[in-house]
Amino acid sequence: MRWPESGALVALGVFLGLVHGDVRPLRAQEAVDVELILAVDVSLSMSPAEMEIQRDGYAAALTHETVIQAIQSGLHGRIALAYFEWAGNFSHRVVVPWTLIATAEDAARVAERLNVDPPTSARRTSISGAIDFAADLFAESGFQGQRRVLDISGDGPNNQGRPVTEARDALVAGGVVINGLPLMTRDGLTTTYDVDDLDTYYAECVIGGPGAFMIPVNDWSQFPEAVRRKLVIELADGDVLRHPSVIRVQAAAPYDCLIGEKMWQDRTWIWRRQEP
Repeated sequence: MRWPESGALVALGVFLGLVHGDVRPLRAQEAVDVELILAVDVSLSMSPAEMEIQRDGYAAALTHETVIQAIQSGLHGRIALAYFEWAGNFSHRVVVPWTLIATAEDAARVAERLNVDPPTSARRTSISGAIDFAADLFAESGFQGQRRVLDISGDGPNNQGRPVTEARDALVAGGVVINGLPLMTRDGLTTTYDVDDLDTYYAECVIGGPGAFMIPVNDWSQFPEAVRRKLVIELADGDVLRHPSVIRVQAAAPYDCLIGEKMWQDRTWIWRRQEP
């Protein structure tokens, strides 16, 4: 038996759909320059004031003239953006679902959504869980981006969920670039799970993909500017070579990417020893 050509098959499918009253027209994915996810840390080590600074900083950056210009300078002149907050392995809250941004008005509407409900903190720090959650978000975006970028911020190493390098490598293998915003401010709750070289941890264990970079934040006063610069680079062209102030992935001595998990295990072991 000779099967009909592809065009005939489509016509046959439409005919059968009409017969059974079950026609579902296919909807092409909308083309954008970048599919961008902003993943923001709200673990317990973040104070309410710091979480508010983060929300305000992203809102200000997204509506800034230079960011709007970066968005509109692309081939399509529009991006798709999603924003979620994360803490432990199962603590993920989508604040802004996938949204198209092409104009200053679009960006303003996103900024308004960031100011609707205050952020709430949760226990533990699972960067790997946030990366895996982002993978699911990319899978259901409904957009077709020339580039896909995960922009993840955090103030500590992974201490829950699978190893962060496994999650990173899986997402990068799927064509996503992971950039980082390590928060090294130490203004909030200081814990035994902090690491002094969080920027190195992010460079070696979190970020990845072609042109991946990070911008450390050493003081909260730097946060709005750091977010704005980071977005401009990510949205305009992703070319970090022309931006010497950012830190790129470079070859270095092996870093213990399980340092957060080991610190958590050591601490809980001490607690168990102290129990009566």
